Amino acid sequence: MTRIKRGVMTKKRHNNVLKAAKGYRWNRSRTFKKAKEAVIKAGRYAYRDRAQKKRHLRSQWIVNLNNALRMLGLTYSTFIPMLTAKKADLDRKVLSQLAETDMKAFEQLVNQVKA
Repeated sequence: MTRIKRGVMTKKRHNNVLKAAKGYRWNRSRTFKKAKEAVIKAGRYAYRDRAQKKRHLRSQWIVNLNNALRMLGLTYSTFIPMLTAKKADLDRKVLSQLAETDMKAFEQLVNQVKA
């Protein structure tokens, strides 16, 4: 049986890890062992933070919505139950964008929900 040398595949694997770690600081971008650790951790953080990003954006929409509602004499905690009682299918993202871009339309919506 012929002998198979594994250096080519090892070099390729090392290069792929180092390419993924490009731009990292200090030895984390140059040495394979440290780069591999950094790439694994970066992947973990990326996976975790995709969910955290959604959480953060939702809280931002709520803050923006509350600020816009306070200018109209309401609060978020009183507006949302009134909105659900009217069975309006508008989520927080859409309401926040409406409050930011078109305040007149948002004010009309709030008046309809109040009535």
